Amino acid sequence: MQVHISLKKVVDDSYFITIDTLPKLHFDTKVAVVTNQTVSKLHLDYLLGKISAKELHVIELKDGEEFKNQESIDAILDSLFEHRFNRKSMLIAFGGGVIGDMTGYAASIYQRGIDFIQIPTTLLSQVDASVGGKTGMNNRYGKNLVGAFHQPRAVYIDPYFLTTLPSREFGAGVAEIVKMAVTFNKDFFEFLELADLKNPQVLQEAIKQAVQTKADVVSQDEKEQGIRAALNYGHTFGHVIENETAYKEFLHGEAVAIGMVMANEVALKMNLMTHEEAHRVKMLLQKYNLPITYVIEDVKKFYEAFFLDKKSSDAAITFILPLGIGDVVISDKVDMGTIMCVLNKFGKL
Repeated sequence: MQVHISLKKVVDDSYFITIDTLPKLHFDTKVAVVTNQTVSKLHLDYLLGKISAKELHVIELKDGEEFKNQESIDAILDSLFEHRFNRKSMLIAFGGGVIGDMTGYAASIYQRGIDFIQIPTTLLSQVDASVGGKTGMNNRYGKNLVGAFHQPRAVYIDPYFLTTLPSREFGAGVAEIVKMAVTFNKDFFEFLELADLKNPQVLQEAIKQAVQTKADVVSQDEKEQGIRAALNYGHTFGHVIENETAYKEFLHGEAVAIGMVMANEVALKMNLMTHEEAHRVKMLLQKYNLPITYVIEDVKKFYEAFFLDKKSSDAAITFILPLGIGDVVISDKVDMGTIMCVLNKFGKL
């Protein structure tokens, strides 16, 4: 005996990404701005001057990747319950990738899902984390292993927020820009090699190209069943590095930069890219003072950590490998010998 539930339907979750001065935002419902202590001190007054709402609250969290956890999610949810938010209420993620991911995740689970918008304040979150609907948090097993796909209703990228960005945070954002150029756009990579991203007009063009690249990929593969996984170039290695260092030694983009160099070493072993191409990627990362080396204390432990990656299966590790510059391959056929050879190159002497 069977009962069939027909759920076939078309859902339009399309939205606009605005790259410009933040406009006035009007809401006829309850709104909560989720931010952290650092962003609050620098920019909260600017944001609040742009918002009008039926009721407006601010939820301020501690700043740092180490606080991207269940405790912070509970703090957001508790505030929403205390102020009697409902399914028509709205969250605003106001901060970097950590705030964006946690706000989106809280929005996805509060009363089974409410709307949120992204107002990213770091270069990394503007070009990558705020776009595409990936939300989540970290746990002791790794990064972003708990989460949901929950698209924002809109993204507002205001370059003004970057004027107070520390140089390391700026470089971390550049790493994500380089990632997208290496995997999908050779012309964009060559533009970056010659560009001065400290120039505001040049930076805005780079942001536009990076966001357009990611938007094109997400439009093809929203739930990361195929080509979207290529945007994780550098992340398979980078996430292990972040977890090993308890998220305190490297910013996310810095770990990704090292991860790209490691992935390139695998690509070199498999003759997928040339030494000259790998060198060009290194030089572009170093141009913005990004780290390109890491000492692996325990190679076997590092290898085992790959199996906690969301792209991997029980028996195979999925690697995102550059195919020269401007193309990419997603492979779970990299043999253990090749991987161990690369890891040993970074291993402790």
